[in-house]
Parts: sequence; structure tokens; C-alpha cells
Amino acid sequence: MARLKLSVAVGDYDRVRPLVDGAARIDAVEPRFLLLEPEEIFFRAFRHAEFDICELSLSSYCVQVAAGRSAYVGVPVFPSRTFRHASIYIRTDRGIAGPADLKGRRIGLPEYQLTANVWVRMLLAEHGVAPADAVWVRGGYNEPGRVEKIALKLPARVRLEDAPAGETISGMLASGALDAVIGPRAPACFRAGHPHVARLFRDPQAAAADWYRRTGIFPIMHLLGIRRSLAEANPWLPYAVLTAFDRAKSIALAKLGDDSAPKATLPFVEEQLTAARALMGTDFWPYGFAPNRAALASFVEAHRAQGLSERPLTPEELFHPSTLESHRV
Repeated sequence: MARLKLSVAVGDYDRVRPLVDGAARIDAVEPRFLLLEPEEIFFRAFRHAEFDICELSLSSYCVQVAAGRSAYVGVPVFPSRTFRHASIYIRTDRGIAGPADLKGRRIGLPEYQLTANVWVRMLLAEHGVAPADAVWVRGGYNEPGRVEKIALKLPARVRLEDAPAGETISGMLASGALDAVIGPRAPACFRAGHPHVARLFRDPQAAAADWYRRTGIFPIMHLLGIRRSLAEANPWLPYAVLTAFDRAKSIALAKLGDDSAPKATLPFVEEQLTAARALMGTDFWPYGFAPNRAALASFVEAHRAQGLSERPLTPEELFHPSTLESHRV
């Protein structure tokens, strides 16, 4: 079999590095890796489908699958997962003491449909704050002019405004034009130590750990996608990609667990790894469909409730059929 020469666009993660370095390989594929920031990958993938295999925003992908116009088919590899309790920033002079106090507020965000924001609105819904209970202001986070990467058809109940021309979400939070901000990155005013800007959850790690104990969910941000026409022409490819990325993740975790000479530039790596396993189990970052079905089911339900999916989705339809089950030795 001739090796397929394919472009692979992913973030520069430790769990991907073994593939880039050649320690793990995709069977019958000669990859050309492009290590890019997620925002660039998503923009190029969802606007122009530039890559053969690439990291995809889970939310943006769900929007397109529900609308029947996705150029990619999913593989249950999840390069990015993050608890999002640290992703809510508030003005401390507005009487906001907890999530319920965000009802009726003006909340800024870089894009309404970002995966991180879907998870945050799911958290807010647990405290009685529905999407219709706030005014959402969309704009560039730290630079003006950002737009949604994909077209949305939101229900009328969702009040979404664009930030004024030349304004940034961070600047509006700093000036008091916004009561709060949600997004995958910290706004510049928070990083600069603005005296009236703080995280809503003052101990987001403790809040996330408590939420995990109650739900068992480690939020998925990104999945891997293969160009649909490529998967149709090579039905063996999606499963080959899944097994290769899973192998790469195993290599990365083995290195992370080598406490004789820490591979991560971070103190207390061994202690943090031990704490993560105590909370979440040995395989705390699972790939594959079965161990992630519950998290995916919660996500697609919230996605629909927030007005982002044109129709209800099932977790199964997000992925190539060959990747829904794994072989056993």
C-alpha cells in the first residue's frame, strides 16, 4: 500500500509530540505536521477545509454536523480538555458573589459558540442562569475586530450584540462597560492586575474538582477531524489515526510520570500527577468513544439548549463509524 501524504494541523502538545518526532506513527501515512495555535487551525479548517487531518473546535464541529455541512468527520481523539471554572471573569464592584448573580448582566465573549463558552453556560445553567438571562457582547478579546468563524442561526431569545468598532472585550471589562467576561483565555486587563477584575470562582481548581466528583465529566474542548472525502476513500484511516494518537498520548504520559528527571518545566509535577489520578483515575485523559460518551452527551444536549444546534445530535454521529468501538487483545 502506498503511503498517503497528508497534512496534519494540531497544537504543539506533549501528547502529540511523539507523532511529530516519529516515536509513534500513523500506519500507511506520511504526515506533514503543522503545529499551529488552535484559533488559526479552526479558522482555516472551518472556512476553507485546508487540512487533511486537524484539530477541531468541538462546538464549531457540532454546529456544522447539525446543519449537515461538515467537511470533516470526527475521530475520538481529544487534544484539548480543560475545566472551565477559571474562565469566568467579573467586575468586583457589581455585587457579583456567585454564578446566579450573572443573571441580567452584560457578559463579553470572543465568540458565542466557542466550546469553552458552551461549557461555561452549562455551569451557569446549573445556577439558574439561562442563555436568555444575559446580554452577550461579542468582539475581539484583546484586539478589536474578531468575528464568529462560522455562521450561526441563534433563536430570538438569545440577545447577542457586537462590541462597538475599535473596542475590545478586555477594554470594555476594564472600563466597566461589561459586568463579566467568559472565554478560553484570560483578558489582558486581568493579567495586568486590574483592581476591579477577578475570577468569579476564587479557587477554580477546588470548584472544578467538586464539579468532577459530582458529574464525572472532564470537559472536552477539541477533537480530531479527518477530511470526509479522504475518510470515505480510505475507510481504514480513521481507526489508524485513533490508535496512533492514543499511542502518542501513552508515550507522553509515561514521560510525565518519570520522576527521576521531570520532563515538564514545572515544580511538583509528581505531586500534581498523583492528585489528578486520585481524583480522576489512572486514565484521566481518555481517548476513544466509550469512555467519553457521557461527557459528549452532556455537551450536545447543552449545545442544543443554548441555540447552537439546528437539530438534536447524538454523540455517535459525531464520529466515523469505525472509531466507535476499539479492538481488544
